[in-house]
Order: sequence, then C-alpha cells, then structure tokens
Amino acid sequence: MNGPAGDRQRAEELLLARISATAGRARLGRRRVTYRAPPTEPRRRRSPTVWMRRLLRAGGGPAGSPGARLDLYEHGLTAAVGRRIHAVRFDTTEVRRCTVLTSRGVTGTLVLVDVHGERVVLRRGDFARPQEWWPAICGAVVAAQAPRALAALRQGTRLAFGPLWVTADAVGSARTSLRWTEVQRIEVRNGFVAVRADGRRLVWATAASGTPNLCVFRSLAEHLARAGRDDD
Repeated sequence: MNGPAGDRQRAEELLLARISATAGRARLGRRRVTYRAPPTEPRRRRSPTVWMRRLLRAGGGPAGSPGARLDLYEHGLTAAVGRRIHAVRFDTTEVRRCTVLTSRGVTGTLVLVDVHGERVVLRRGDFARPQEWWPAICGAVVAAQAPRALAALRQGTRLAFGPLWVTADAVGSARTSLRWTEVQRIEVRNGFVAVRADGRRLVWATAASGTPNLCVFRSLAEHLARAGRDDD
C-alpha cells in the first residue's frame, strides 16, 4: 500500500512493535485491551491568555498527540505518547488521583509511576472509554498490591499512604487514630478522604490527591474495618 494510507499503516506497525518490545522488557504479560486517543476537534482560535496555555500544557497528558494509545496488559500497562512509551507495572506503581485544568474544564486524572520512576499522567479525556480503563487500572493495582500489603500488616508492619497510616489494629494520621473496631466507614467525598466512627460524625479528613495508592488504602480499610466489626 502506497501513499498516506500506507505511511500510516507502516507507522502503526512500527509503533506496535515498539510497544510490544517495551511491554516485553517490563514483563507485562498478555495484552488485553487498547484505548486510543479520541479524534481531535477542529482547531479553534487561540486564547491570548499565555498563562492559561501554559497551564493546560502542564497537565502532562497525551491529548492531541498523534498515535497516542493506552494498552492494558495482565501485569501492567503501556502509555504511548509521541515518541515516548511508558511501561507501568501494577504490582510496583504508585497511583494518585487528582484534577487538572484542560481546554474542556476540570477533569479527573490518574498519575502513575512507570518502571523507571517517571510520572505517567492519564486524564479522562486522553483516551476513549475512560469509564472502562480508569476503574480497570485501579482494580488491577488493588489486586496486585493489596494481598501483599495485608500480609505485611499481619506480620506487624505499619504501612504509610501519604498522611495516613495503617496497621493491623488501627488507622490514623498525624493528628489522631482509631482502632478498626471503631471505624464505621471510609468515604471519599469532594476530594477528601474521611474516616467516620461509630457514634461520632467526621473524625478526620485528608485530601485524596495527597494520598498515594488510595485505592489500595480503601481496599485494606474496608477489609480491616469489616473484620474488626465481625470480631467485636
């Protein structure tokens, strides 16, 4: 095939080969699903506000990058943006939830750490069907990390999740702590993590965006709080 169509096909084949090689080096296993960048919108007249343009670029996501794609594997993911291909392993990455300003307004973002320790920013609008890949990534990280974390807690380890800490017996922050038998539920609301206890209202809260691996923390908290109530 010659012409532009042939060039696009060869570029796609080369990109796929690079992605597969990157995934192989990171031992990500079998590819499960691919999410591509949505079609770009027609170019609009640029705003004269320079600082706004810089802020949008600072989000670090792949929106508008030709050929950008997100591939989920058994043990991780690859994010191809321009000439860069990041590999992320679910069992070692750190995930943070935050919001960033884009041309369409404020949007949710996952910030992960790749196998080389570099940040990977995935905004909801960067790839098609975010309602699928967002929970799939969080669920895969929980499945890969929560069992190991729970085993460490049972051996007496204290785990830190940013400003929060967890042991087999309690959960706390720099200000206070609660035994799992006291915890009624853990909530994430309006960008904050809140711990509620029996007979009391909000006990303490911390910004969700400052909590690394919040999905793992919630999984552990739900399990330990439920076990505490069952043992009470």
